[in-house]
Amino acid sequence: MSAMDLELDGARVLVLGLGMSGVSAARFCAARGARVVAADERPDAPRAAELDRGVELRIGAPFPDPAAFDLVVPSPGVPRARWAERARRALGDVELAFRALRVPVVAVTGTNGKSTTVRLVEAMLRAAGLRADAAGNVGVPALDLVGRPLDVAVLEVSSFQLEAVERFRPRVGVVLNVTEDHLDRHGSLAAYAAAKARLFARQGPEDAAVANGDDPLALKVAAAGRGRRIVFRRAGPVADGAWWEAGAIALARGGEVERLPLDGLGAPALPPRENVLAALLAATAAGAEARRALAALADFAGLPHRLERVAERAGVAWVDDSKATNPGAAEFALDAQRAPVVWIAGGRDKDLSFDALAERARGRVRRALLIGEAAGKIARALEGRVPHEVVGTLEAAVRRAAEVAAPGDVVLLAPGCASFDQFQSYAERGERFREAVRALGPEA
Repeated sequence: MSAMDLELDGARVLVLGLGMSGVSAARFCAARGARVVAADERPDAPRAAELDRGVELRIGAPFPDPAAFDLVVPSPGVPRARWAERARRALGDVELAFRALRVPVVAVTGTNGKSTTVRLVEAMLRAAGLRADAAGNVGVPALDLVGRPLDVAVLEVSSFQLEAVERFRPRVGVVLNVTEDHLDRHGSLAAYAAAKARLFARQGPEDAAVANGDDPLALKVAAAGRGRRIVFRRAGPVADGAWWEAGAIALARGGEVERLPLDGLGAPALPPRENVLAALLAATAAGAEARRALAALADFAGLPHRLERVAERAGVAWVDDSKATNPGAAEFALDAQRAPVVWIAGGRDKDLSFDALAERARGRVRRALLIGEAAGKIARALEGRVPHEVVGTLEAAVRRAAEVAAPGDVVLLAPGCASFDQFQSYAERGERFREAVRALGPEA
């Protein structure tokens, strides 16, 4: 696509929110001749200082009226209700990037696992000899990829970003899973899934729609357009897609099945299976040769606070999955463990049910240690299913976990909740977990 079908020169553009993507969008529009007003209602918008003088700043005051501008560029964190009715036209940073990028786009969405999968796709494409960079919630805004010498752009795309797309049509779309999250913004699971489906809605038969075949809602989301559906499952077979076999990945294409052994990769620990399968299918759909792509697993380090093993003490592994900010993500984290679990959970409730998570924990969890505002609600869900106790703080949970964990166990921080009751972010929560584990004494 080309940005030329969107005339920015001389246009009045309002950028709402000055986080990472908002600052990037303001720069992008100003560099193309737009008269940009960048607004943030927070009085301490720290990134505002990164903008050039050519951008008019409105900091610590109510947003200007969107109707006074030719184009509104909302940041993902600004609710749709703040701009949708009044804006003449609204396009998010993902839409702007898509129009300006001159290379195929791989776009990944889903409730959980997006960042890890995006980084895996990037690594696999590079291992196969293609120039690829990733953007999204991985430290790089989508618009920062514009102008780079690339063969493929890999984007992590949230439901919030998909509210502000118009012609977005990725060559390869991926949906990992769709479970309850962000219902405070979308209102219902159906509306949340409908937002995800916007990623696929404009795809044609020459595009690829990669979906989790074990998730009926993900399959429905991927069917929103006319892209060729490619499916990954925990167990096969599938007609077109991939599944896991003992020591290998089975890849089905054109009526033939290729088995790709994992033994010789030398990978210290593999990422979650669903992420690996989805990334491999996305990379091959974007032009990578499968065996070369899979070689990327040999040195893939994973991402912080996502099933990150941070210590081993007295035969007990300590794993940080602070990014598990909803019950579905915590279920995924529990499923990934192959040893008895001492589970640290809790935080700020997103008004979601913990019943399915509690049932999944039955038989897997030796003891649950509950923290934060949601501790009581989680305790009620665990009653009669899992031994548990309310300990209050993360530091207290770590100390108690050290007392109850046995050699061979895993102590898993997978909160299933937001962090904002006790921390600024999931990242701070993860770092505090690491510090508390370190305070226990030397590893052994």
